[in-house]
Amino acid sequence: MLIFAWVIGLALLTQFFGDWQAEQENPNQAVLSGLSADGYQELKLLRNRNGHYVVNGKINGQTVKFLLDTGATDVVIPENIAHKLGLEFGYPRQANTANGVITTYSTLIRSLQLDKIELHDVRGSINPHMDMGAILLGMSALKQLELIQRDQHLTLRQYANPPN
Repeated sequence: MLIFAWVIGLALLTQFFGDWQAEQENPNQAVLSGLSADGYQELKLLRNRNGHYVVNGKINGQTVKFLLDTGATDVVIPENIAHKLGLEFGYPRQANTANGVITTYSTLIRSLQLDKIELHDVRGSINPHMDMGAILLGMSALKQLELIQRDQHLTLRQYANPPN
């Protein structure tokens, strides 16, 4: 009976610390979003303990994790995630990275969602050399939004009804 109690206790502690660690990496599991009084769709993000903005979203209807990266030209998808998402590998191109010049493959993201913010036909790059569980949300998507940073928060804004 004592062994059983220890096993249950260890399982509960493992679950607790796993959830805690996930919350530390991505504090935006439940984001604050909505329509502002001036007609903008807003999404308010909290910086994680490493100083990054991480948020769950969707690509073509499938849930993914994004790491906001204003230094990335495109939305950069690791090859293993691109396969899972069924993204098409387009033409190869050279990219200059901190680790040197690499070959990536162009792709087009039909739909990219961050809660209620939705972008269409976003340029992306598939990176076969990237080994991480998140997609870099680069400037090909972020340039379509207004970014407002205050304290530990970043607000992404998209005009809800763009003028003609």
